[in-house]
Amino acid sequence: MRIAPIALAGIAAIAVPAIAQRALPGAVKVDPAVAKARDAALKDDVAYDIVEGLTTEVGQRLAGTEAEARARAWAVVKLKALGFKNVHIETYTMPVWVRGEEKAEIVGPYPQKLTLAALGRSGATPPAGITAPVVYFPTFNDLLAAPDGSLTGKIAFISNQMKTTQDGSGYGEYGAARFVGPNIAAKKGAVAVIIRSIGTDHGRWPHTGGTNWTPGVTPIPAAALSVADAEQLERIFARTDKVSLHLTLTPRTLPDAESGTVVAKVPGTDPKAGTIVVGGHLDSWDLATGAIDDGAGVAITTAAAKRLLDGPRPRRTIRVVWFGAEEPGGFGGAAYAKAHAGETFAMAGESDFGADNIWRFNVNFPDSAKAIGDRIGVALAPLGITRGREVAGDGTDVGPLFKLGVSAVDLNQSGTRYFDWHHTAEDTLDKIDPEQLRQNVAAWTAVLWIVANAPEDWGKATPKD
Repeated sequence: MRIAPIALAGIAAIAVPAIAQRALPGAVKVDPAVAKARDAALKDDVAYDIVEGLTTEVGQRLAGTEAEARARAWAVVKLKALGFKNVHIETYTMPVWVRGEEKAEIVGPYPQKLTLAALGRSGATPPAGITAPVVYFPTFNDLLAAPDGSLTGKIAFISNQMKTTQDGSGYGEYGAARFVGPNIAAKKGAVAVIIRSIGTDHGRWPHTGGTNWTPGVTPIPAAALSVADAEQLERIFARTDKVSLHLTLTPRTLPDAESGTVVAKVPGTDPKAGTIVVGGHLDSWDLATGAIDDGAGVAITTAAAKRLLDGPRPRRTIRVVWFGAEEPGGFGGAAYAKAHAGETFAMAGESDFGADNIWRFNVNFPDSAKAIGDRIGVALAPLGITRGREVAGDGTDVGPLFKLGVSAVDLNQSGTRYFDWHHTAEDTLDKIDPEQLRQNVAAWTAVLWIVANAPEDWGKATPKD
């Protein structure tokens, strides 16, 4: 459609004053070496080599088990081979939960088998299982509204449906059904609970993950149905509310065992300038090889740190940390913060949201170091990464450091695919796109280069709860 000249003139008259009222930004100076290192990282093969090796040679790495111990040993060998300094393991003890038999079958009115996976810290049924009527709660709020005692002798079925979002915010909203739903159902008398998996797929792979019990609540059997089977159960409830289920879950809680965090170093030239902590978590759930959760995260951050290891020595020391036991409750991150509470940290950050492109970043630096965020913004813009408005400080593993006032940088990956495979048997290497993985390495390389060599000195940031 052609716009009349008079209309164009009107638009110009309105637009120019609006632009004139905006404050134009000043030029931000960024060391040319940052762009050079960032662009070189777009051809990186180190990250893929790490995640391919970890998932192939170790596989699943359930926290506190022999498999996680093998992963630590593998990590030490790998990090030393890459040239990192002072590679070592910091150990601690933790409670260990292991999976057992997992079966579910609708007894009536339409007998059929269901696919499910026990939630971490789930209680167990007797070896022969239990049979009980099922009470359907379409949403988590419906469970909250159920009267006390109304679930006595029954199995609760919570079927809230998670939606896809780029920033993954749906996980926090819909995840409550898993995080605390079983605890609430137990307090209302339920003998077991099944939930629709906290995922965005429509397949038959259930999503596991931890659930939490408050003191005084005896854990009951708790499991996640595959999304497809939860939808099938919903259709049955659309026909009748008389549904019975036979459930067998036999997980065990073992005596406390050793876990550990693997630490490596890129030495800096100025010990007083503070240390940068960057990494991801080494452990995984036991259904798959933990490629996107979180083999990719340790691979991305390690590959980025190696680019500084191989280049001019940075001002600040960078500590690459492969945290242990994140999945069952962040034991590695908590132990690390406790052990190093008296040290001076310049920044912390982690990668734990898969391997798809980073699209946004946020920072949390004190006023004396605000210019660092501006420099990061300029360096990341060519990668298609924009600055958000939130205060940085995400991550289970580095969260305890943020509570101590450590500055933060968050690099947010796209979550549009992540929850299709998160905590499932589908978390395998084929889900990683090597080109998107390289974009992650390039972004972290730029961030580490800027922060590690920043001329500013700063104290604590505003702690993030």
